[in-house]
Amino acid sequence: MRGKRSLWIVLIMLLSGSVTTIAQSMTITDMAGRQVSLSANPQRIICLGPGTLRLIVYLQAENKVVGVENLEKNYPGGRPYWLAHPELSKLPTCGPGGVASINQKPDLETVLKLSPQVIFVTYMDAALANDVEALLNVPVVVLSYGDFSTFDEVVYDAMRIAGTILDRIDRAEAVIHSIETWRADLSRRTMSTAEKKCPKAYVGGIGFRKVQGIESTQHHYPPLEWIHAENLAQRIATRAGSHVVMAREMLLKLDPPFIFIDGGGIELVAADAAKKPEFYKALTAFANHRFYVLHPFNWYTTNIDTALTDAYAMGKILYPDCFKDIDPEHKADEIYSELVGRPVYEKMKADYGPIGRVVPFVD
Repeated sequence: MRGKRSLWIVLIMLLSGSVTTIAQSMTITDMAGRQVSLSANPQRIICLGPGTLRLIVYLQAENKVVGVENLEKNYPGGRPYWLAHPELSKLPTCGPGGVASINQKPDLETVLKLSPQVIFVTYMDAALANDVEALLNVPVVVLSYGDFSTFDEVVYDAMRIAGTILDRIDRAEAVIHSIETWRADLSRRTMSTAEKKCPKAYVGGIGFRKVQGIESTQHHYPPLEWIHAENLAQRIATRAGSHVVMAREMLLKLDPPFIFIDGGGIELVAADAAKKPEFYKALTAFANHRFYVLHPFNWYTTNIDTALTDAYAMGKILYPDCFKDIDPEHKADEIYSELVGRPVYEKMKADYGPIGRVVPFVD
């Protein structure tokens, strides 16, 4: 009997061990449609491509990151996830990053030195991801924000995939819930007023591959969409994508009652205004002091947090009665604290000025 009992104990232990082994591994479908097998809850990860590190910070998994891209270190401003976690700057480099690195083979030797258990990457096609995975013998998980320079709910899939892998699925759902709550609040505040009298606005200076001037705008500008305002850029036809280059003659013809300038392009716009003040003085928005500065949310793809803070600032300007109880600066820190873990509005303000401030140039 004692021998049989021991045998059963061994069998139970073996079976338990087998179950544990299975539980510690998983197969997921990434956003390139690939089946990726990997260990669950890896402790060493790297993030390649636009916005990948941001998603990991949203998931409160930045302590698992073992290397960051040079772009993150060389251009530290304007990205709340980086401002909230300066400790990331002390990590070794995992590659150059930036536009030139999108859908390109990473520096294999640099990556291998970091011994990652998983590589998260955005905007890499399936064939290249398979090649990189085979060369490194490290699982590669492709994520996505959807279309560049806008907001696409596809990013929720990215959060859920990464959250499942990193044992942060509850956090992923909490982040998604918070974003949807703010979007619903913005919509609720503005919908009935917009149905009666929809405010019209134009947003210039939006970055596209580099900083841009007043002509650079977007067909789909999330903050305006969330508050039901009319984006005058949509009156201009575009062949593909959201980015639009607005001819100055057309901007004068449209003569927006409200103009917002993306903080990333404000220096270019200010320099342009100094050279061509007559153009700016001909704009009704400028003459009426309705020419405002926002914080840039299109910085290494979409800073969802800053897009939301911009929406509240724009709402306060376009619908003052609907946002009487909102202080945009306090709201910004509420959003940043929830999504990136720390209130970093003052750091954003130091770089771009108060959110929603009136543009000070051209007398």
